[in-house]
Amino acid sequence: MRYNTGLLLPALLALAPSIAAKKDAPLVETTPFKNELVNILYFDDSKVALLQELESGRIWRSEDAGKGWKQEKEMNGNGILKNPYDNKVATVLGETKHWITYDQGETWSSFKTELPPSPEAPLSWHATDNKKILVNEIDNCFTAPCLGRTYYTTDGFKSEPKLLIEDRRMCQWAKGSERFLMDSDKHDDRILCITRGKYSDRTKDFRLLTSDNYFKDSDEPVMSSGRTVQGMANMAAVKGYIVAAAKADHSSELTLYVTTDTDTWHHAEFGDHKVEQDAYTILESTNYSIQVDVMTSKYTAMGTLYTSNSNGTYFTKNVEHMNRNERGFVDFEKIANIQGVVMVNVVENWEDYEKKGSPKKLKSKISFDDGRTFEKLEVKGKDKELHLHSVTNLHNSGRVFSSLAPGMVMGVGNTGDQLGKYTDGDLYVSDDAGLTWELALEEAHKYEFGDQGSILVAVYDKGDTDKVMYSLKHGRKNTWKEIDIGYKFRARELTTLPDSTSQKFMLYVSKKKDGGGREHVIIHLDFSELHERKCGDKDFEEWSVRKEDDGKPSCIMGHKQLFKRRKWDADCFVSEPFKDPTPHFEPCECDAVRDYECDVNFTPSGEGKDKKCEPSDQVRLPKGACDGDAKTYRGSSGWRKIPGNQCKGETERDKEVERPCDGAERPPPKSDKITSEITKFKGSNFMEHYYLERDTQNSDDSDNARDRDETIVLLTSEREAYITHDHGKKWKKAVEDEIVRIYPHTYENNYVYFLTASKKVYYSEDRGLKDSIHSFEAPVMPNTQMLQILQFHPKQKGWLIWLGGEHCEKLGDKDCHTVSYVSQKNGVSGSWEAMLPYVKKCAFVWREAGRDVKEEQVFCEQYTKEEMGAPVELISSDDWFKKKDIKFKSVVEFATMSEFIVIATKGKDGKSLELSASLDANTFAEAKFPPKFNVDHQTAYTVLDSSTHAIFLHVTVNPRPDQEYGSIIKSNSNGTSYVMSLNGVNRNTEGYVDFEKMQGLEGVALANIVANINEVNNGAKKRRQTRITHNDGAEWAPLEAPEKDSDGKSYSCDVSNPEKCGLHIHGYTERSDPRETYSSPTAVGLMLGVGNVGLELGTLGEASTFMTTDAGITWKEIKKGAYAWEFGDQGSVIVIVRRGEDTDHLYYSLDSGDKWNLYKFAEHAFRVDAITTVPSDTSLNFLLWGKDGKELVAVNVDFSGLEEFSKKCNLDEKNPGSGDYDLWTPQHPMQDDQQCLFGHVAEYHRKKRDAKCRNGERIDHMHDIQRNCTCTRRDFECAYNYERQPGGECILIPGLTLEDPKAVCSKGATEYWDNSAYRKIPLSTCEGGQEFDHAGTPHPCPGFEEEFEKKHGIGGFALFLAIVLPFAAAGGIGYYVWRNWSGMGKFGTIRLGDSGSGFDSDAPWIKYPVAAVSGLVAVIAAIPMLVGSLWRMVSGGRGGGGYGSRTYTSRSSFARGRGDYAVVDPDEGELLGDESDEEV
Repeated sequence: MRYNTGLLLPALLALAPSIAAKKDAPLVETTPFKNELVNILYFDDSKVALLQELESGRIWRSEDAGKGWKQEKEMNGNGILKNPYDNKVATVLGETKHWITYDQGETWSSFKTELPPSPEAPLSWHATDNKKILVNEIDNCFTAPCLGRTYYTTDGFKSEPKLLIEDRRMCQWAKGSERFLMDSDKHDDRILCITRGKYSDRTKDFRLLTSDNYFKDSDEPVMSSGRTVQGMANMAAVKGYIVAAAKADHSSELTLYVTTDTDTWHHAEFGDHKVEQDAYTILESTNYSIQVDVMTSKYTAMGTLYTSNSNGTYFTKNVEHMNRNERGFVDFEKIANIQGVVMVNVVENWEDYEKKGSPKKLKSKISFDDGRTFEKLEVKGKDKELHLHSVTNLHNSGRVFSSLAPGMVMGVGNTGDQLGKYTDGDLYVSDDAGLTWELALEEAHKYEFGDQGSILVAVYDKGDTDKVMYSLKHGRKNTWKEIDIGYKFRARELTTLPDSTSQKFMLYVSKKKDGGGREHVIIHLDFSELHERKCGDKDFEEWSVRKEDDGKPSCIMGHKQLFKRRKWDADCFVSEPFKDPTPHFEPCECDAVRDYECDVNFTPSGEGKDKKCEPSDQVRLPKGACDGDAKTYRGSSGWRKIPGNQCKGETERDKEVERPCDGAERPPPKSDKITSEITKFKGSNFMEHYYLERDTQNSDDSDNARDRDETIVLLTSEREAYITHDHGKKWKKAVEDEIVRIYPHTYENNYVYFLTASKKVYYSEDRGLKDSIHSFEAPVMPNTQMLQILQFHPKQKGWLIWLGGEHCEKLGDKDCHTVSYVSQKNGVSGSWEAMLPYVKKCAFVWREAGRDVKEEQVFCEQYTKEEMGAPVELISSDDWFKKKDIKFKSVVEFATMSEFIVIATKGKDGKSLELSASLDANTFAEAKFPPKFNVDHQTAYTVLDSSTHAIFLHVTVNPRPDQEYGSIIKSNSNGTSYVMSLNGVNRNTEGYVDFEKMQGLEGVALANIVANINEVNNGAKKRRQTRITHNDGAEWAPLEAPEKDSDGKSYSCDVSNPEKCGLHIHGYTERSDPRETYSSPTAVGLMLGVGNVGLELGTLGEASTFMTTDAGITWKEIKKGAYAWEFGDQGSVIVIVRRGEDTDHLYYSLDSGDKWNLYKFAEHAFRVDAITTVPSDTSLNFLLWGKDGKELVAVNVDFSGLEEFSKKCNLDEKNPGSGDYDLWTPQHPMQDDQQCLFGHVAEYHRKKRDAKCRNGERIDHMHDIQRNCTCTRRDFECAYNYERQPGGECILIPGLTLEDPKAVCSKGATEYWDNSAYRKIPLSTCEGGQEFDHAGTPHPCPGFEEEFEKKHGIGGFALFLAIVLPFAAAGGIGYYVWRNWSGMGKFGTIRLGDSGSGFDSDAPWIKYPVAAVSGLVAVIAAIPMLVGSLWRMVSGGRGGGGYGSRTYTSRSSFARGRGDYAVVDPDEGELLGDESDEEV
């Protein structure tokens, strides 16, 4: 048959010479358009193309590869998206109306969404079913964080899309990429979504959920640790893998989890490198490994390339100093269709670039073994290196260098020792996959490949031209011809079919119009008109990527890749459109040099045949290796086969080798006992110490040392800074310099700063691990006014504000004043910008929770008249004070707390304070005090807590020294009206109050009251008693004493009458270290306290130590005497030690306090002042801090060797009682339904008492809300203008008449409320029953309907600004502790009317000068006694100034780490307390 065809063809040609006369130029057709064009795309393997006009959104379609165009009527869109897995399917997305085609645009059908699609990832396609599509609507970012809705269709939008899920961060199909579960039919309907947390929408609580039935129900997959993981930030499908990234709270470090089936997830390990948010790019990976470029540092556009093993879990380093840009694009491209060939650009002068900010010198390199070894690009016949512009500098659509045309590669660049400007570059071509190159055309050109590489087209790319160049001979020298277009144009895009098999090209250009402006034109080029003959067998050759010296194909990735390719000089066309060229493979024998790379935890050294793989610090011993006296063990040869390498056979490198034991890092000898290690330090006291806690979620499943460290930094009075990474077993000096202060970063646990007395600042961005401590020069010396020197940004971790001093070198210099600077690059040289001089404080005001503010917005308090100590103005700016806006005059203090910004200003009388509040840092409203509640300005306030959306405020009634007490009043949910909670609550002279909330549980708190108020008012001594509440302050009762003491004896009074014989516990006012709390965020329901049984609280000397395991309902005495305590492994072990006297032993309990064992930690007794552990209480290590004679001692006590902790507890969320845990429901004895609080019954995970196992990484203890209760009066509070009566009823405050609710509109309000006496407590989830609040609903004021809709429609941010924060001056006015250079402790307080000096440094109570607050002390002052209050310490609760240096933000900072309180609804936001982030 072939013969016939051969015979017929010439005959036909003879008959019709006119048809097929060979032309000397291709066909050129032009189509003009009115507007600029975007989204020019082909359907694969077809001649159909679509494009869109930018301004009008009109859609055009061509059926002949761009020759003729027809407008699609009725359609206009914002974008066109093709289905990557089906060449017939595409969508056009509009605002809310969209179109889809299943036949390449011949017909379209429309569908609608309520909101526009998300610009990031509007659609998720199913790889095997083109009718299954997810539509992601645009996220709602009015209330941070951004969350949105996703809809789904299973019939290609024939029916309306259905709602899949609300409040998601992102969603995708499990089968969302072609290779995922490629040969499996399981999980066809499975969808993965990252959604808000179970009871919170803070990003730290985001979860990954999977569902097989469109979220009728869903499942939270467990990760490699056997537990679920919170803080999910991102996920992506890469070839056959799905990668999910989780971010820990207070850290930008990410943990990557990888799965190949969505059922089993592995923790991806990068050795000792950390992966940070927004600092990695997942690259075009291979079918058998993932390739990731990880940024070297946050401020340099440079990265390191890592390649994984075949299941995506272990990554090895391939190339350092890869070039990348700010947008995350990396100069990295795999040559299409050819295995193993990769082109990259690297930064040659990386050290100068990183340290000095020199311009980058880029070099191009190529690899033929998937990035294991690289060589330079060679120009044929010349000894010159070639460098090409890559992905970070795109000038055309599609791939940069290559196409499916086998071995054909082009690029723009230059020869020399580095890459120059694009405009100075020339076009180079290679036809051997980049092995050798030659100059194709001078000047920079856009380029494309056609007809499997037979046709190369190029067009000048540096300005106007009137010609298009082409070559039919692999672009070699002197083979280029030109096509004259006939007019000057500027090329915008040159494109053809993605598989480069067509002979037709599309060129989008703009040309000058007569009379000005530019016209947009599509030029269609058709080379089939050249009528070259179709290639026959003899025109092809067998081509392989590399050849050996003997001319035979060489092996790449374990096999020879052979292509059938047209010879370069054959004058014919392949003419097989839509048929992709495919290679055939011949396997090779394995070669020790070529087919292997260094195994995990082995570091390469040397090149080529001399390359060695040395064990790194992190080599793990196989199980059982080096036990006992063994001298050697059998382990990895240090090599592994390159993932995806297909070679056959084995070499020496596959076999295990003998390795010496002494070289391996042996695991510490496994002790089955408790161990302790004592370290001594010089000095009179410990100045400060901080825990830099790593993520506690994934520590247990990882053998990686960086996931197990427990880092503490410490400063002694000798100005020596020490650091430990193993919880105090081994300490070393952090820096050799003299250090005067340590600042841990408030929002990023990996960052810490060591300040010297000069401009030099040492810092680490990696918890001081390895050699991560570097230094920078601050712009000026630290200030001498004792104001806080460093301020941090909650989101941009490297943004710093530095408050320094000018002209302050000489003591008493009158010109000495403060000056503020900002750096956006963590202080690197050249990054500091001056802001304002003469400031008292500057702070970033952006917050995650619901405040719509620019990230750059800063508030500063500046002294007027450029005079330190003059009245203060509050100034705002969002461009580092190039432009500034004065917000308030005569300011006393400002504070930021969760979503509020509160400003305290002096009233007109100069004595009282006025408070204003804002949600957006722009509009301020004056806070109104409740009607008829006159507070004399002489009084002090302490804000105690607001974790349950109600502010607990202590109002001092008697301010006389040693006789202070006051009332605790509790606000409604927006802080606008208060009810009495408890009278006569004890306070001390410094303003601290005996009030403490139990952590991790809703609604439980303890307080101490003064029982003899009348006598105290007449000068008598205070008699204190303890009270407890189980329903968030609605009712208080005495603590019930145990029947017997720890010796089994009865107490001397009748414990059945708690009024006369109760348990009384020493509170906040008597603590030496405010970080010590009764309870722990992770040991639910457990509390310890020191006190006595009797009529009233006795002295500490006669106290015993008591404990409860049911949140304070029953107590027992565990030891006589006053002990300090700490919880370990989330309550698995409780350790107590005698405090303040010499001791050599401690006691510990492994069963929640039933039995106590003694452990001796020292040869002789010495004084122990405190015991600490990591802030989350998840460790089995503790530190005792004390003094032995003249030396300071820190003792590490390690319980991890105990047999009881050898296995990990089994927690099954689906069947919670089955493993090592019980479900525990707290009781609330004062409620009618004893299990209900806030309208629901909550269930918590608690380890069974007899379970012998360790909890390991932090557990989300709240399991679920078991049921919602019916509403009762307790679920409601009195509305504004109403007050509570003794019987609980809310009545209008006498003397107030309710005005027409609409009247507020005339005063500038934007909405008003119907009058109602009740409103529901925000935490309550009760349903049905008595619904008291169904009267007061909000309405928009006339003209504000749209704004009202925005506010209430999205996220319901209903906060009536006119009446925001009665006395929550909170963060604003507070305590400052500071130390001057001599290290002597001083207090600076601000208060109103309390007699006595503001600075009382010799007062007997300053044993350790540390400010603490049971919440946030806000002692309101009329006179700004700020005379020099502080070098303010950073807030954040990571350990701290047990010895003289620290102020605390809020209750939860001592509760160690934020966010440990019960359920939080960030929409409402706590006014103060847990989420307050002011460092006061």
